[in-house]
Amino acid sequence: MAANSQIHPATTVNNIRNFIPIVLEMENGLYESWAELFKIYCRAFSDIDHIIPESTDASVTASSSDITNPPTPPNPALWDRLDAIVLQWIYGTISKNMFRTVMKTNSTAQQAWDRLKNLFHDNCNSYHVYLLHKFHNTKLDNFSNFSDYCEELKVISDQLSNVGPTIEEDHLVL
Repeated sequence: MAANSQIHPATTVNNIRNFIPIVLEMENGLYESWAELFKIYCRAFSDIDHIIPESTDASVTASSSDITNPPTPPNPALWDRLDAIVLQWIYGTISKNMFRTVMKTNSTAQQAWDRLKNLFHDNCNSYHVYLLHKFHNTKLDNFSNFSDYCEELKVISDQLSNVGPTIEEDHLVL
């Protein structure tokens, strides 16, 4: 089989939501989980360089010459097509409100990725305060059993660890 007739793995993905079942929303506090899943699938489909340039990908060690002279894609048309696919994956795994916030005309996948990252990281302090309030105001009375109550506290605690110090590190008095 000739090199030009090989199919890139990303072009075989019909529905990215089969792989990334999380719909990213500002309110659900799942950015870190969503981003990690997204990176895993971008690596699996050989497209990680569309959201994280090779020179800044922590999983790739590049020489200093690679950082100053990033590699030119061997086939610009294929690069553009794959970038559009990754951009579709991003848009297809975020809420409609997030889409309206992040979508820009003639955007690349990396630009959309960076806008999402900045959106969540810029709001970390206010989201942390919101989650602390939610944690402290979660009452056992609102749950049918103790197990559900504990599960909710665990979910909030996990969300807090994604945006700042954990409950223990905050030295909170419960």
